[in-house]
Amino acid sequence: MRFSTKAIHVGQDADPTTGATIVPIYQTSTYTQEAVGVHKGYDYSRTVNPTRLALEAQLASLECGTYGSAFASGMAATAAVLNLLSSGDHAIVTDDLYGGTYRLFSRVLVRYGLEFTYVDMSDLAAVRAAIRPNTKLFWIETPTNPLLKLIDIAALSRLRDASADLETRAVVVVDNTFATPYFQQPLLLGADIVVHSTTKYIGGHSDVVGGVAITDDPALHERIAFHQNSVGGVPGPQDAWLTMRGAKTLALRMREHERNAMQIAAYLESHPKVAHVHYPGLPSHPQHDLAKRQMSGFGGMLSFTLHGPESRALEFAGRLRYFSLAESLGGVESLICHPARMTHGSIPKAERERRGITDGLLRLSVGIEDCEDLLEDLETTLG
Repeated sequence: MRFSTKAIHVGQDADPTTGATIVPIYQTSTYTQEAVGVHKGYDYSRTVNPTRLALEAQLASLECGTYGSAFASGMAATAAVLNLLSSGDHAIVTDDLYGGTYRLFSRVLVRYGLEFTYVDMSDLAAVRAAIRPNTKLFWIETPTNPLLKLIDIAALSRLRDASADLETRAVVVVDNTFATPYFQQPLLLGADIVVHSTTKYIGGHSDVVGGVAITDDPALHERIAFHQNSVGGVPGPQDAWLTMRGAKTLALRMREHERNAMQIAAYLESHPKVAHVHYPGLPSHPQHDLAKRQMSGFGGMLSFTLHGPESRALEFAGRLRYFSLAESLGGVESLICHPARMTHGSIPKAERERRGITDGLLRLSVGIEDCEDLLEDLETTLG
């Protein structure tokens, strides 16, 4: 079964009670039992809900995984995966990553005795140098947020497997939110777990918040599902249903996102007022060859800096007509974001700038509007 067919059919069987073609929203918190412990597989909706199960099956299939665990947000999914670690464990983390993930790691989880080392994971030598005997997890974003760096998932997984420094086999986790399973499938490249903020491209319409963790390892899934039930950060059935509906059109939308982003990246790169463009689909991207090898497409996200004072970025972001100034990404509408003050504001300024997230950087989530309108909007605003 191919991608678009899986998106529409896996987990989407007709309702056995009514024959409804679309999975119903099972808006219930509890289920009537025939006797104590005798039921139809459902007892309480924090533990299991038919609408959520359908979503989990659908998304796991898109990532070529076996097991999915849905959460109320991408950060809840991230926290569940990090719960695989114990006090004293060490994780190696890509240094260019979402500010909310950095905040969780550096201000919350360190209080529980977890240790984090941030490195440029595009440099395998730097990753190798950071490995300790107690390294238990590699956290990868690729493409990264917001600089669109790429990390070689297969090479890093091989490095993990070959490392004599590790006491036990570490878990490789990939946040695949930017690429989506349509353009990149990390489990097939050696990763153990894939995480998404389904709020973004998978939901695709900026109307629901959610997250998912996917694996093909039954032992890892059992531990993540235990955390999911114990902590309870699960999506309600309405949110699960909206996310499932959005995922059905993921392939169609991603093709349009990429087509528009490619045109806009090329336009910006050629504009005299633009200093630099970060987009893996451009031949000028330093890891363009890796992008072609690891991904089947380049996605709808890009970032860029303008020539001139950094204050010009704020002025530019507020003057666009079709790019709304907003947090988040991956909806059908185009968005512009100032990472230093918005999505990555939780990272200290000195650390942001060391990583290349300057006050002059802007990030675009390119929507599926008519590209000519988007280009005219950029041209008019650039002047």
